[in-house]
Amino acid sequence: MAGMLNAQYIIVNHAMSDVLFIKTSSLGDVIHHMPALTEARRQRPDAHFTWLVEEAFAPLVRLHPAVGEVIPVAWRRWRKSLYAPATLAEIVGSLRAIRAQRYDEIVDSQGLLRSALIARVARGRRQGYDRHSIREPLASAFYDIRHSVSRELHAVERNRILSGLALGYAPKGAPDFGLDRARLAVSGPRYAVLLHATARTTKEWPPEHWIALGKALGADVELVLPWGTPAERARSETIAAALPRARVPERSPLDAVARLIAGAQFVVGVDTGLMHLAAALGVPLVAIFAGSKPDLTGPVGSGPLVVLGAQDKAPSLQEVLEGVMRIAARSP
Repeated sequence: MAGMLNAQYIIVNHAMSDVLFIKTSSLGDVIHHMPALTEARRQRPDAHFTWLVEEAFAPLVRLHPAVGEVIPVAWRRWRKSLYAPATLAEIVGSLRAIRAQRYDEIVDSQGLLRSALIARVARGRRQGYDRHSIREPLASAFYDIRHSVSRELHAVERNRILSGLALGYAPKGAPDFGLDRARLAVSGPRYAVLLHATARTTKEWPPEHWIALGKALGADVELVLPWGTPAERARSETIAAALPRARVPERSPLDAVARLIAGAQFVVGVDTGLMHLAAALGVPLVAIFAGSKPDLTGPVGSGPLVVLGAQDKAPSLQEVLEGVMRIAARSP
């Protein structure tokens, strides 16, 4: 029966009240799901939306006005000591929280075996990608209803289409991430943000390029270099030490980082979650790609945006400088 529902919009009772979205990680994936939630709120104003997400990303998810409740999980932390008594107690507590509510619809847009197992634990009608559309085909076996969504589409569109199929409407219009830059922005002196940090070394841009870029931008604007790990902090400090006006902030939760990025004059960043956050906020952005495909996971947003590079082909320093000039010319 579920197979017959592939590529069909499910007829949904519009009186439904509770929907659980499962999108746990990573940061870029979480941001790419936000337009789906904005659209779901517009199409189903009567519904109450819960989002199950990795604990580190919960502060950011709570900034979305359509989120009624957040259920944090800590898989990244749990897997480091999976069989420790304290970890097992936390896992049991999280499973109880997941089962405490019955949902009209459960939508797993993560598409991994672990997220499908979470969906199976939750109570309600479970929906996700079919085996040809999903990242881990075995995961599709845990859904009650499976949908076909092309893997050649951008991640934002895949999330929107799956959510529409599950909740009974067709996505339309430009993506809206639901984040208000003006409301979040920190007021004060002008600054720009340089996002050099990324979890994969293949996505990095050389430190000497960041230093040269910072020097070329001159002393007209302060440069801020966030970080997430000790190694990234050391690189931030190395780059900042070579520049006339640069600072390395303390590590902060993601809602505070969102406010920092929202207040920036512009952002230059590699393919990382914070770069996608800048795009979602509409901050003028130059996106540097070196080890991933921008057509499938590139930044999406309403602000001035320049995407440079491609998989296995990082842009030159001159290309990035010209990109900054282009977004500056298009910024208010």
